[in-house]
Amino acid sequence: MSLAEKFIVVPFKRNRAGLVPGEMRQASNGTSAEKIASAMSARSLGVGAYSVMVDCETGDMSSPRLLAAFGEVGDLTQD
Repeated sequence: MSLAEKFIVVPFKRNRAGLVPGEMRQASNGTSAEKIASAMSARSLGVGAYSVMVDCETGDMSSPRLLAAFGEVGDLTQD
């Protein structure tokens, strides 16, 4: 298993289940993720910039770490 750190931006919206993540967007680095999240924040209930570890073989993401939050953001950790 080979892990790599990736940076993602996730907008959040509210539905009947509560606060849910929308379509994520990849960023090239942490600073870029924060800038993208800031720019997207005017169009979403909330946006989070995250660092995640990705298994290069399976594409599975783990260990999300919040870098910046704008508005309401939810928890990306899985139960």
